[in-house]
Amino acid sequence: MSANLPEMLDAWRMVAARRGVEGRVPLAALTRLHDYLVDSEGDVRFALDFGQDELRVPYLEMRIDAELPLLCQRSLQRFLYPVQVVQRLGLIREEADEAALPPGYEPLLMPEDGMLQTIGLVEDELILAVPVVPTMPGTEAMERDWPAQEAELERVNPFAALSALKNKPK
Repeated sequence: MSANLPEMLDAWRMVAARRGVEGRVPLAALTRLHDYLVDSEGDVRFALDFGQDELRVPYLEMRIDAELPLLCQRSLQRFLYPVQVVQRLGLIREEADEAALPPGYEPLLMPEDGMLQTIGLVEDELILAVPVVPTMPGTEAMERDWPAQEAELERVNPFAALSALKNKPK
């Protein structure tokens, strides 16, 4: 982790001062992300910039750059999945404030004390960036038509007897 990276940030003070933090954190420090990764080798680089836009909406602009070691579900090989996130989060105090956010803002419901976990924010975005089914670029989908087995072809239709009864003259 970066040497002087604060663990907690007072978001409202950061917005008022239009300040930001930059840092680097090892993947090993992101414990909630471990379940999605093959291993925890590598670093995550990020920048968190606070401010207000022209409409005086407080925001947090987050930039994250990482390469996540994932397991390809086609080839079962380790590969590095590049992640580059640029996200603008509108800081809101109540859920009702979400409707007033301008287009392009994602809502971030602030805790009452206004304190945010620096690494927690980055980890949340990385978890959202992991694909549901990771596949290494360049691997082909293995599609194949499987012929029906002989047992399936020869199986007797259970409704064949009903068909015979239906077509029987009265």
